[in-house]
Amino acid sequence: MKKLFAVLLLFTLNISLASNTILAIVNNEVITTESFQNQLNIANTFDQKMDLLSQQIDISLQIETVKKLGIEPKNEEVNGALIQLAINNSISLKEIKSHPQYVLFIQQIIETLSLIKLEQFITKDFEPELSENEVLQNCGIGKSIGAKQIKIAQIIISEILDSDSSIKEQKNAVIELLEKLSKHISKGASFEAFAKLHSQHPSYYNGGLSEWMFVNSPNIEMFDSLQNDEVSKIYETDGGWAIATKIDERYVDLDLEKCKKKIIYLQAQKFYADWLGGLRDSAYIKIYSDKL
Repeated sequence: MKKLFAVLLLFTLNISLASNTILAIVNNEVITTESFQNQLNIANTFDQKMDLLSQQIDISLQIETVKKLGIEPKNEEVNGALIQLAINNSISLKEIKSHPQYVLFIQQIIETLSLIKLEQFITKDFEPELSENEVLQNCGIGKSIGAKQIKIAQIIISEILDSDSSIKEQKNAVIELLEKLSKHISKGASFEAFAKLHSQHPSYYNGGLSEWMFVNSPNIEMFDSLQNDEVSKIYETDGGWAIATKIDERYVDLDLEKCKKKIIYLQAQKFYADWLGGLRDSAYIKIYSDKL
């Protein structure tokens, strides 16, 4: 979302329209001068205009893919970005909605959100393994042992009775089951096995195991205080009621972790750029460079 707001900061309120000329055909869509006239007005050379046209071709291909995947921005996302646009330009939402180019503002917001959502969709499963040598070359050696992180496993249950049961009845039944599970685990039963069998949270498939979490809130501190194989008291979550156990802990260098995240981000950017290049290679593109 920060990326969106950075783009919107550059989105001015003085859009000028010019005669509409077809500059390229991309699959079944056309790109015209009107679609990016402001940028063309700033370009000083033919090469700069060709670069801008190339960017518009990439945008057209991405928007087409967004529609095919059915991941268009939702109304609440567009409205949220519109509010941020008003804040960025120090004007009221009412003033934006009454502006002559309001429709174009909405189109720009939808386009920007669409590109962000597509990149997130394409890179969502991109998880590169960083080698020690790669980290050493880019980040150096960690200088300090800093923040504490822990992993926990949870069994989260929202309901076990039929849908006609009251909230109170559901809660009592769930708590009763969790108490039984906790007693069995304390006597040596497998937390992982019970999580796979009873948990109604998506993490059930790997025994309720969490990602690494920083110990920086009262809830996480409560988990951190658990001894080996100790089961927590029953607590409420957004997904129901739960019990947990502490699995592992470690200390991390925050600067080193930030550097690793930057490497992964840059690799994800390259991954997406390569994917977009393949999308372009497989598309029908006709450019009318003489119209620039």
